[in-house]
Amino acid sequence: MSTAVVGSSISRKDGALKVTGQARYAADHPLEHVAHAVAICSTIGNGRVLRIDSSAAESAPGFLAIIHHGNAPQLFRPVNNFLSASKPGEIRVVFEDDRVHYAGQYIAVVVAETLQQAQRAAELVQVTYETRPPVIDTDNAMDTVYDPAEFFGEKLAATRGDPESALQKAEVTHEANYVTPIEHHNPMEPSASMAQWDGDELTLYETTQWVVGARNTVAETLGMPEEKVHIVSPFIGGGFGCKGFIWPHSVMSAIAAKKVGRPVKLNLTRKQMFSGCGHRSETRQKVRLGASRDGKLSAIKHETLVQTSTMDEFVEPCGATTPFLYSCPNVVIAHHAVRVNIATPTPMRAPGENPGLFALESAMDELAYKLNMDPVQLRLINHADKNEHTNLPWSSKYLKECYQVAGEAFGWSKRDPRPGSMRDGNYLVGWGMATATFPGIRSPGAAKVRILQDGSAMVSSATQDMGGGTYTTMTQVVSDVTGIPMNRIHPALGDSHLPPAPVSGGSMTTASVLPAVKQAAENALKNLVRAALADEQSPLHGKKADAVTAANGYVFLKGSAPESGVAYSQVLAANNQAAVEGEGYLAPGEERAHYAFQSWGAQFVEVKVDPEIAKVTVSRVVSAFDVGRVINQKTVRSQAYSGIIMGIGMALMEHTVYDHRDGGIITSNLADYAVPVNADVHAIDVHFIDKPDPYIDPVGIGARGAGEITSTGVAPAIANAIYHATGKRLRELPITPDKLL
Repeated sequence: MSTAVVGSSISRKDGALKVTGQARYAADHPLEHVAHAVAICSTIGNGRVLRIDSSAAESAPGFLAIIHHGNAPQLFRPVNNFLSASKPGEIRVVFEDDRVHYAGQYIAVVVAETLQQAQRAAELVQVTYETRPPVIDTDNAMDTVYDPAEFFGEKLAATRGDPESALQKAEVTHEANYVTPIEHHNPMEPSASMAQWDGDELTLYETTQWVVGARNTVAETLGMPEEKVHIVSPFIGGGFGCKGFIWPHSVMSAIAAKKVGRPVKLNLTRKQMFSGCGHRSETRQKVRLGASRDGKLSAIKHETLVQTSTMDEFVEPCGATTPFLYSCPNVVIAHHAVRVNIATPTPMRAPGENPGLFALESAMDELAYKLNMDPVQLRLINHADKNEHTNLPWSSKYLKECYQVAGEAFGWSKRDPRPGSMRDGNYLVGWGMATATFPGIRSPGAAKVRILQDGSAMVSSATQDMGGGTYTTMTQVVSDVTGIPMNRIHPALGDSHLPPAPVSGGSMTTASVLPAVKQAAENALKNLVRAALADEQSPLHGKKADAVTAANGYVFLKGSAPESGVAYSQVLAANNQAAVEGEGYLAPGEERAHYAFQSWGAQFVEVKVDPEIAKVTVSRVVSAFDVGRVINQKTVRSQAYSGIIMGIGMALMEHTVYDHRDGGIITSNLADYAVPVNADVHAIDVHFIDKPDPYIDPVGIGARGAGEITSTGVAPAIANAIYHATGKRLRELPITPDKLL
């Protein structure tokens, strides 16, 4: 594959639409005679709905309908299997019964002529409850503790060797508990759903990271054929996981539109985003490490306790990377869960890896201090040359290069290792680092490429673009294969009618969709060659098929200049063809049985701490990542910036607080739930190793996803830097001034 376009720094194909306000998000699609829906949420955290009195609402101006458990149409629980392209955020169907499991649970939806009228009508609805005390704290839910079995097919418990015996014999040991709080995704665009029926066919304009999964889940829930449901989601204003599964509001808009016989728009408020689209659960982790005095790990024990809901299960797999991140003969991981009256958690950028690495990488830093060893050197000593959990070789691994590149750019060799030894005027200066990692996932993906008679092209796939640049990277691949300029290639995605693709989660879009795009483009060129050979007037007529190729806008004899051949447009015009098509479909194969696929990185952080007010500023971040081939330097760098900034928020700010009396969320807004803003973000320097993964796909793209790895390792690197600055080891996030004082 050439690198004329792929690997370059190219502006987004959709950039102009976004900056001019022409990009249509879920709530922006113009529909005639649209009615507006407002969801009513429970104000209690545990109990039952005894009565819903809507008499006053029904007399309000513009009122059209109210739907709740007492009058909702029959709905069906969908298949709860992520691997079969159907995954509801909650297995309990909306309005299934009168039971209230958490504060903020949907208990009714009101429809009116205008949004303001729907809001007023919803305010007039009176709900009577039978109330029970909600269980919010992990400590109060320990009577429900159990051991979940799997996380998307991966076992949540694993043992290698004899860790307990190795710990007893270890020359140096470390043991500590680490805590991460409940966190929420807070994308800029709140979720929305617009429903329109045409007979028995439903179109949903959605904000979803998975148009195919949304189609399947909604169809199953409504009890209708998948081909009767059409999902449209061309633009997504951020997701980070909260739009990856299909939540009840999508079904609510559909049944509301059916009820009133006209299109319905349902926008979630920012407050509803906190209870209606999942979150990252609290994690409590215990890490025990054993090592020899020269730093070689002999034992790792990593135990995790998380929260899940009373009606479903989602487990934060904090120990997922522990069995293979470092070389160690004796390893055990375990996960436990408790059930609380909080909505079901969901994936949040790097689920498992983000909180899990906070614990493991903090523990490694603590061990380095006990050994009087440089933290980078400790990691190099324990570098895993293969995946010791599966006993498979890595498909490619340049983690040592990440340490070197980022460390040199950061100036790590100048670090004085003594805590509190570095200053900038009155500020305490701390330098910390951590390893970053995330799986190299690839799922089945399909695409179609059409080359038109005017010399332009179209590329389509039912994938999604949350802002990562998929419109652009799809176009780059087609341009590289065909030679058609990018400005003459028109990408289409975010539509369930297009060739199927997986969820935009797990950092799998690049590795799943782009190989299919390349295959489709190559197949389109093969069909173009056939057309040229079939044209009796063509100078290529009668030539052997294997002697002719297509590239750079021409069909020509191999070994000759492309311009000596026939232009694509001429071939199609001579055959009176409007276009040629090529389809691509690729799924993971035997390579998964022979190699372990993982992305790697290193995060180096400088903090400055004001000792008088315990204010922490992340003054510098230098990172290096090995994600295989880089498709677009500009968009991948943007991904890295966003991931690192999210890691800063995780370390210093983000924390969802619940009211223990009624289970309500106290910080359900962007005033009380702090996320980083421009003033919190300073110098970020990102590097990419940019070496293709030779086994990740069969067509030579060689790229793994970069969306999630860039956020991993940031929080522990900051915590480690704060210790270096202050001598105070903080093991509970977020690290706020009160904890430092």
